[in-house]
Amino acid sequence: MNIVGNRTLRSVLEHQARTKPDKTFLIYEDAQERVETLTYGEFDHVVNRAANMLLALGVKKGDKFNLHLSNCPEFLYLWLGGAKIGAVMVPTNPVSTADEMEYILTHSESVLSVTQPDCLGLLQEVRTRCPNLRKLIACRTDQAPKDTLLLYELLQRASPELGPSDLTCQDEAGMIYTSGTTARPKGVLMTHANYIYVGEVASKSLRLSPEDRHLVVLPLFHGNAQYYSTMSALVIGASMALMERFSASRYFEQARRHGCTVASLFAAPMRMLLAQPENPEDRDHNLRLVIFAQNLTEAQYTEWDRRFGAPLCQIYGMTEVPLPMANPLDYSRKNTAIGMPTLGYDARVVDEEGQELPPGTPGQLIVRGQPGWGLMKGYFKNPQATAETIRDGWLWTGDNVSMDEDGYFHFVDRAKDMIKRSGENVAASEVERVINMHPKVFDSAVIGVPDPVRDEAVAALVILKDGEAATPEDIIEWCRGRLTKFKVPEYVEFRESFPRTSVGKVQKHILRREGLRGSS
Repeated sequence: MNIVGNRTLRSVLEHQARTKPDKTFLIYEDAQERVETLTYGEFDHVVNRAANMLLALGVKKGDKFNLHLSNCPEFLYLWLGGAKIGAVMVPTNPVSTADEMEYILTHSESVLSVTQPDCLGLLQEVRTRCPNLRKLIACRTDQAPKDTLLLYELLQRASPELGPSDLTCQDEAGMIYTSGTTARPKGVLMTHANYIYVGEVASKSLRLSPEDRHLVVLPLFHGNAQYYSTMSALVIGASMALMERFSASRYFEQARRHGCTVASLFAAPMRMLLAQPENPEDRDHNLRLVIFAQNLTEAQYTEWDRRFGAPLCQIYGMTEVPLPMANPLDYSRKNTAIGMPTLGYDARVVDEEGQELPPGTPGQLIVRGQPGWGLMKGYFKNPQATAETIRDGWLWTGDNVSMDEDGYFHFVDRAKDMIKRSGENVAASEVERVINMHPKVFDSAVIGVPDPVRDEAVAALVILKDGEAATPEDIIEWCRGRLTKFKVPEYVEFRESFPRTSVGKVQKHILRREGLRGSS
């Protein structure tokens, strides 16, 4: 299904700048609550400067360049400026380690990196080990070492007028690295068409209009903020209020202050919001819809509605296939489900041989689409992984789901999160849901640990709410009354925190590698 035509990120942005030059596109609030505002016309001029700056530094069509930045307007200028000349943005998490950055910069063949002052030392450390990295640029500062360029000086010298280009919608515009588990991260190649496709799907699924404004608190280096917020706003001519970072204490104040109408969250920041003291002004906002991923408990859904009154809509997506599922806005909304297939997608639940399974039977979710449009173009320099993931037009997600009789899909677990216990499959997410219902529990992560008799044993790592106390037996007893015997954890350990990704997902591969610490 072609819902893109011949559009590119350049043509979409320039259309909005030409037809609504004085309309606000971007509001940015930093951690000190200082605010910058740009119209579409102003934003496009700075993007042109960024494009000309890259050209002046020798960046050519097809070249990869790294953005090692927290949320800031410069991220958007450089991403879209690079896209205008056919260069490919490679975003990375500012808290990445030197080893992680060395691998990504080398593997991606990035020719330059733009970073912020607190990350300059790390980038200077690894740049000598990255053979393609020619330039290091410091952002949002007027001071830098001699071997580092200053972004603000480069932009000032660049022209706001940009010459023509030979872009096509199948040219690459971004390469987002997936989190590594047992293997190195893979670079997901996204074309101009990929970005516009998800922008169209998201804007239609959210019923977005030019009068809507996204509240963006999730990191721009992650697909969520790029796909669902930035691109849906851009294709429809809406606006976005970008926060430097997520703040649970200021979230609804920011939504109110900037007139936001839609937002995107994950379960972890939602739990942080629910843990905040109640405020009479929590419901004083214009949020008509908050899309989210990763389940909460039924009690948490009820508490969210009571306290905040911001309607929720669960969606599902991956870096490789951005938005194949969403709950419908005009039909029964089952927010315990990941929804139904969105426009342009087909989905099935299959067994290991690819045979479709009946409703109610868990299996792997596969999604049909066209690579370079609704599906990623492929993994950079990894044809084997691409061929294993996309087979005959179907992308194998690695997620176990089931479909109910009404056609809604329900997330069960990541395939790698299934625990094999005495021949029985235990879905970690099912055990976590039960544990998270305990009144003293803030969050939990369930993993399999080696067992000489049963292959794996079920282990629950638990974070208690502030000020609460419990014993491992309290948690085990709670589960005994709510789970089949073979699903009840044999071990419970209490933790202060979990290792998480940039959007709050628990990094279970790290927990599995650490194993139990000895208390149970």
